[in-house]
Amino acid sequence: MVFNYSDIQFIHLDYLAMQHSKTVEKIISTRQGNLFVKIWQPQQTELSKQIPILLFHDSLGCVQLWRDFPEQLCTETHRMIIAYDRRGFGQSDASDVQLSTYFIQQETLVAAELLDQLGISQVIALGHSVGGGMAVSFASQYPSKCIAVITEAAQAYIEQKTLDAISDAKQMFQQPAKLQKLKKYHAAKAQWVLDAWTETWLSPAFRNWTLDNDLKALQTKLLVIHGHNDEYGSLAQPERLAKYTDAELHLIEACGHVPHREKPQLIVQIIKEFVAIYA
Repeated sequence: MVFNYSDIQFIHLDYLAMQHSKTVEKIISTRQGNLFVKIWQPQQTELSKQIPILLFHDSLGCVQLWRDFPEQLCTETHRMIIAYDRRGFGQSDASDVQLSTYFIQQETLVAAELLDQLGISQVIALGHSVGGGMAVSFASQYPSKCIAVITEAAQAYIEQKTLDAISDAKQMFQQPAKLQKLKKYHAAKAQWVLDAWTETWLSPAFRNWTLDNDLKALQTKLLVIHGHNDEYGSLAQPERLAKYTDAELHLIEACGHVPHREKPQLIVQIIKEFVAIYA
């Protein structure tokens, strides 16, 4: 099923109610090192027992860069929201290891260990950009741990539009001010974070990467969200994501690569309705 959105009016979300969620920050020791985790918990005890949502951030992302999106989700869905900084990002341990061409699939091992340490048996996986690929891969490799998947601006394969946009971004970050802005979120790890993105995705060894095998193995319902103006992926990307799966596809007009920041009320509403059927 495909939904297109343009000038549709949506109910205003009561973001003033955000104080009704509470947060916990933790450092979790894993085989990948110490990882920073932040959890948004509904105040209502009876509602907080619903299956949580686990967030996978994008290539330059971290917990802090989700901004108020997790709190909006927590308030509107009445679910625990879990976000973590991958190794090398944000407040997690630094990394000096170059990402492998299988880093998307490898991250699922980290997520599974993290959930085990938190004592959480099942989640709904939600990922933005490359995090969307990680969410799909996590669900395909750990079907007992993941009951549904949500991708936002995710890539299913390498297309020239993606490579061109990353090349442009790499050039832009040659400006000291741009890298300095990245340091606000990743501190001394900023250059590694940038290189992990640009040098991996632009590598010839990564050129034939696809998410097809994980998509074909996916046993859960999939929600695909993609902006019509996404500079990092054409509409062929969400179409590929939906090709092999039981997917609900939402294409967002006048929206680029970060729908949850560009169209927050709409995106939260779409997710709220999608997850409502899950206990």
